Amino acid sequence: MEIRPYAETDHDRLVDIWHRAVIRTHDFLTEEDISYYYGFVQGGALNSVEIWVARDESGEPSGFVGLDGAKVEMLFVDPERHGQGTGKALLDHVVALKGKPVTVDVNEQNGGALGFYRRYGFEQIGRSELDGSGKPFPLLHLKLDS
Repeated sequence: MEIRPYAETDHDRLVDIWHRAVIRTHDFLTEEDISYYYGFVQGGALNSVEIWVARDESGEPSGFVGLDGAKVEMLFVDPERHGQGTGKALLDHVVALKGKPVTVDVNEQNGGALGFYRRYGFEQIGRSELDGSGKPFPLLHLKLDS
């Protein structure tokens, strides 16, 4: 696996990875909610953060992480590659690139993601009732210090 900076030619593939991953892991969202967030991702959210793309053996994107400094704003892995080390490799890359501490907000209802970050060593440092869009999807604020 190789991790490289985002290229505009990756956009459609990353939006597809995001969409399929959200459908698989965010069962607390309605179709209307997913469409709402899809508009942000499709419409330019990937250009508002520093994106690193994991590529498989054939050079195709298999996951990505979006950063604002040392804060993980998004981390999505192709659902066909869940549990195969892509997410860990992306977080390893973030730590190597930015150092610690690293922070991330995760939806409280997304038990899979929460478990992933906790296994990696993140600890909860706070909670918000609303997500960044003001919607009623509580966020847990996590931090990796050591």
